[in-house]
Amino acid sequence: MSDNKTSITEIKNVIKKFVDDREWDKFHSPKNLSMSVAIEAAELMELFQWLSSDESKKMMRKGKLRDDSIDEVADVLIYAISFCNENNIDISDAINQKMKKNEKKYPADEFRGKF
Repeated sequence: MSDNKTSITEIKNVIKKFVDDREWDKFHSPKNLSMSVAIEAAELMELFQWLSSDESKKMMRKGKLRDDSIDEVADVLIYAISFCNENNIDISDAINQKMKKNEKKYPADEFRGKF
C-alpha cells in the first residue's frame, strides 16, 4: 500500500476486516474509540516530550524514534478510521466540510505566517 495508490475506502476496508475477523466491533463504541484515538495520540506525544523542536526534527529523519512515531501515527489513524467505520462517517466529506469551516475561520490573508 502507498498513499498515491490506495484509496480511503481500501484502507477503511482493511481495518474493518481486521476488526470483523476478531469480532471486536462489540467493543467499538464511540466512547471507546474516541478514547483510543486520544490515548494513541498521547503515546505519540510522549516520544517527543523532552526534546526541543530542532531535536525532534533531527530524530525524525531516521532511527528508532522515527520507527516508533510511524507505529503511533498508524495507531491514531487506525482508531480514527475505526471510529468512522463504526459511525458511518465519510472521511472525505468530513475533511471537506471541516476545511471549508477552517477557511472561513482562518482566512489566508489574515493568518499567513501567524498562529
